[in-house]
Amino acid sequence: MIRLYHIVKSYGDRDALRDVSLHVEKGELVYVTGPSGAGKSTMLKLLYGAERPTSGRMLIAGVDVAKMSRGQLPALRRNLGVVFQDFKLLPHRSVAENVGIALEVIGAAPDSIRRRVPAVLNIVGLKGREDDKAGVLSGGEKQRVAIARAIVTDPAILLADEPTGNLDGAMAVEVMEILQAINLRGTTVVVATHDVGLMDRFPYRRLRFVDGRILGGGAQAGGRR
Repeated sequence: MIRLYHIVKSYGDRDALRDVSLHVEKGELVYVTGPSGAGKSTMLKLLYGAERPTSGRMLIAGVDVAKMSRGQLPALRRNLGVVFQDFKLLPHRSVAENVGIALEVIGAAPDSIRRRVPAVLNIVGLKGREDDKAGVLSGGEKQRVAIARAIVTDPAILLADEPTGNLDGAMAVEVMEILQAINLRGTTVVVATHDVGLMDRFPYRRLRFVDGRILGGGAQAGGRR
């Protein structure tokens, strides 16, 4: 599903990623971990097309993303859902509007949006909260909305960049349980995190980054570690 070969990402004279090669199989859940500044977020930005590699090959579902034009990126992103640490919700819009906007962007019909949004809110435990304003929700609820928005287009891959970083322990566990459930439905899930306790509680393969390099687990496949 995801194949990186000798990826380098440089910013001026600084290499954020150095000769990174890794495989993530279809339907797998993996962690991208390591200290702050190790390259975790940079790698996820490459995967969803916010950044381009300086060199190397990057295949997603068999497509070489590094060779895609800017005009081709929207098609790639329809197969990717992204969850951020800071939620990136519209606080004065309703829960349903925040989730539905992802479908509007890809041109979904209004009837389809009205059917799909409640269904996906049910998956993340927010059934009946469609009309609540996003700004009044708790941190855990906001992250649930963000996850719903990321999966409402039924992406093949879900990328989560420190999705529990702003949450307390109990809320972090709830969010991870949702990500695990989404993975069990067949979605490939990549979670960037430095929360060792969470990774120990939900044990899956870890791709550990240090100083822009991957230290192990990059090419091995398959579920739990």
